Amino acid sequence: MAGITTRSLRNETEQVSELICDIYDAALEPPKWIEALKAAAGFVGGPAASVFSKNVNQRSGTIYFQHGLDPNYVRLYFDKYVKIDPSTSGHLCADVGDIVSTETFMPYHEFLETRFYKEWARPQRLVDAATVILQKAPTVVGMFVVFRHQRDGLVDREMRRRMRLLFPHVRRSVLIGRLLDVRQSETAAFADALDGLSAAIFLVDAKGHILHKNAAARTLASAGKVLSATDCRVFAHDATANGLLRDAFLAAGDGDDAIGTKGVSLPLTTRDGDDYLAHVLPLTSGTRRRAGSSYSAVAALFVSRVRQYTPSPPEVIARRYKLTPMELRVLLAIVEVGGVPDVAEALGVSAETVKTHLGRVYGKTGVNRQAELVKLVMRFTGPIAS
Repeated sequence: MAGITTRSLRNETEQVSELICDIYDAALEPPKWIEALKAAAGFVGGPAASVFSKNVNQRSGTIYFQHGLDPNYVRLYFDKYVKIDPSTSGHLCADVGDIVSTETFMPYHEFLETRFYKEWARPQRLVDAATVILQKAPTVVGMFVVFRHQRDGLVDREMRRRMRLLFPHVRRSVLIGRLLDVRQSETAAFADALDGLSAAIFLVDAKGHILHKNAAARTLASAGKVLSATDCRVFAHDATANGLLRDAFLAAGDGDDAIGTKGVSLPLTTRDGDDYLAHVLPLTSGTRRRAGSSYSAVAALFVSRVRQYTPSPPEVIARRYKLTPMELRVLLAIVEVGGVPDVAEALGVSAETVKTHLGRVYGKTGVNRQAELVKLVMRFTGPIAS
């Protein structure tokens, strides 16, 4: 029995290693996301996976890469069902790295009552999904999701464990891919492509020695506000951040698996208080070796300026009054739509479900009329876009 366990663990380690390599390759070659998502869905335990974002104010979304879903249903989701998807409030209330499933944001028996389930999920025999939050802005949430087929059952502990194994690598690849947005032809020189990017990019060896800088990196280093280059090495002014960078470079030299969460999204602050983020991408495996081989680089360090994250008004309301995702969803619908019958129709749930959650909202906020709830929300946000 112990031998089987050891063999299983070895097989999983090899599978994860190959999958992480594919995920990082996709940062430089976006078409590779399709195969990476196919492998990720199979590893995590579902038939389909997607990388997408939602605008919680506009009730809209954008899909970046997906595998396994019927394209007609994907189109239907963004044309119609994203507006009534009950998971949106759960994603809004979650933090980066949180794994959200149906029972995170509403009782499962209530989910089965929704129009979203009956008209979109059930026809595809989808019963659940595990979604990990990759990035948050005041109104937009970026996510990686693996769907669950009825033959798989609901999201369970093992599925969550496997999602956690992949999360830091998917997040790093997505964030770096957004910075790169590489559209150069296959024959274009990698260094020339980097020089056209606004993000600062340093190619480094395991000790942090700089082997190449793009134009933005040369400008950033010469300014010396957040990073400096001394004796051909890159270092951060903050000692803690600098230590984390050193660890990430060393780990990158040992391959994709070793880097783990190191350097996924490292905050850097200038002496003037400006905020930057640094991401470290290994260059020693997969097709990424071509990018670094000319310089003997083990990693690419990406640095870009960011705005400080400010929670959206609905997120602030939920935290202020300790509302569950479903309670927040009902509260916002009351403000946007009106009375209980209209809210029930808009959300695709029963009037009794709305009344139950509305009663809890009244108890937590200390008001007892819908008009007072409207005033409460307006104090935080003003008119809410429909």
